[in-house]
Amino acid sequence: MDTMAPASHSDSRNREASQVADAELESWLAEIAAAPRAAPSVTNLRAKRTRPLGPEIAMVDDHFVSSGDAHPVSVRSYRHDGVLGVPTCVYVHGGGFVFGDLDSHDRACRRLAVLGGINVIAVDYRRAPENPAPAAIDDVRTVLTATRTAIGAHAPLGLAGDSAGALIALLATDAPRAEVDRVLLVNPNADLTLSMPSVKTKGTGWGLDAQDLEWFVSQWAPTPELRESRALNPLLQLPPATPMTTVITSEHDPLRDEGLALAEHLRDAGRLTKHRHLDGMVHGVINLDAVSPSARAWGDQFLTEFARELIDARR
Repeated sequence: MDTMAPASHSDSRNREASQVADAELESWLAEIAAAPRAAPSVTNLRAKRTRPLGPEIAMVDDHFVSSGDAHPVSVRSYRHDGVLGVPTCVYVHGGGFVFGDLDSHDRACRRLAVLGGINVIAVDYRRAPENPAPAAIDDVRTVLTATRTAIGAHAPLGLAGDSAGALIALLATDAPRAEVDRVLLVNPNADLTLSMPSVKTKGTGWGLDAQDLEWFVSQWAPTPELRESRALNPLLQLPPATPMTTVITSEHDPLRDEGLALAEHLRDAGRLTKHRHLDGMVHGVINLDAVSPSARAWGDQFLTEFARELIDARR
């Protein structure tokens, strides 16, 4: 495991005497702590928010893809104009299975495309509670199969996701005829039972609340039987022929321990490319680049590294 230490920290609060990556992240956490807590609602979570723009890229296009009789899926593609043979990565956004969309992770996808010099296809999968599991997994499978058909058998194909999107992505790697080469999982949700210790020890005061996590999971997997099933738990059973995978975990993330367990599980299966653990960081590092200099620097690094690994995958 590669541990990435914070460049700086603030000790203005004594949250378990733990360091936070930088003063900007500390201020962001203080703002969240000062705000009144409200029970999660689909309407509020899906409300559009103004977000900083990401880097420019030549071609951005919203369209639908389909494969066979599967449900057509809305996607957004980010492409480099006039560049041949560029690898493609399918990106699966986070959002607790309930919110998040093509806009919420537009900047993250632009960063991956521009920093890595690759094409990116973001998936607007069906969300819970209207569409519980496995609808989102099926949608990502559809996009992967269609993308492989479009780019050809010899071009590198990657798959990336964060948080809930990381779990959806990993469970979709068995898409028919997709042949995914590399996977990136950022702050992955890997255990729908939420039974790991960090859910309690980091479940309050770190930006992602354990009570909200329980609500998110219950919307996507409504019954205990589903949440405990092998089909939705990669800690019990990795998908067949899981591709080589990079895992990013954060110190102050309620999902930290299940991410650590997933990295170990992948290592035991010979499927782990790299595991980076971010000291002082919280959940959602992929979208905190506009808040925290440390989040931006670490994200730039692991996105660039993943793209390079994808580019080299079929050489």
